[in-house]
Amino acid sequence: MVEEKYNIEFSTQFEKSMKKLKKKDKAIFEQIKKKLTDIIKNPEHYKPLKNVLAGYRRIHFGSFVLIYKIDNNIIRIISLEHHDRAY
Repeated sequence: MVEEKYNIEFSTQFEKSMKKLKKKDKAIFEQIKKKLTDIIKNPEHYKPLKNVLAGYRRIHFGSFVLIYKIDNNIIRIISLEHHDRAY
């Protein structure tokens, strides 16, 4: 079995959201940091989205949703939003 190597890119929106979250909810912030490692190891594992968001995947953290996309060997972290605003 050949292991694929992925690079990860963060959108400006995601970086801003993480900065705010670090101040407001350190526990969720730490969960997301750990989960990013899991995403790099197995990006196909998480739920694919449909319709307008086809091609993207999501992970829930409490009331937050992280949305990302896999482009060849690049994982693009698109957004981290409250569930009410994510879709």
